[in-house]
Amino acid sequence: MDRITATKTARLADECNQKFSLSDDVKKAIASTNREAFVPNGFKHSAYKLDALPMGASQWISSPLTVAKMTQYLEPKGADRVLEVGCGSGYQAAVLSNLFRGVFTIERIESLMIQAKAKFRSLGINNIHTRTDDGQNGWIQYAPYDRILFSATAKEIPKKLFDQLSDGGILVAPMQKGDKQIITRFIKNGSSIKATELEACDFVPVLDGVQK
Repeated sequence: MDRITATKTARLADECNQKFSLSDDVKKAIASTNREAFVPNGFKHSAYKLDALPMGASQWISSPLTVAKMTQYLEPKGADRVLEVGCGSGYQAAVLSNLFRGVFTIERIESLMIQAKAKFRSLGINNIHTRTDDGQNGWIQYAPYDRILFSATAKEIPKKLFDQLSDGGILVAPMQKGDKQIITRFIKNGSSIKATELEACDFVPVLDGVQK
């Protein structure tokens, strides 16, 4: 990352931290991720604003503040592997790659996955594993995961995803509750799952199947 970009990402991390208290690790992960690389060309001038931005395939790149919050809610410290459902632009996965040894990210829209993979390669990020699939199936091959993050709103969490979460693991997802969306943290202890509602949010919905 060149000096100008590093200054911008550091400022972005500070701004997120002022609005929502971040751990040093998460703040550093935001400061170490080149947001501009994940923003569509026409929106480069807005890359460092705390706004969600439109990208291809009727999807949105989450606001940096939302990404920072979701990352903080995952409580990444001491966790090794994370599964992300909904790669989108790849920005959230890139932030996670600074905090986890292995990031496993799934995207149902093939064109988005191809673009995200190219960005990871060009930025030299080597610990993100990608798959085009319906993320609601999880990725059994590499389970269990210490953390699972939904980057899209779910009506319910499929049981198979809780099965792929390690004991003591944390799953964070925006959940549809009536006409509201609420970021919810689930903690797995043996066969019991404890859910805590954290805050209202606005994400695109989880959809079924794969889009070629």
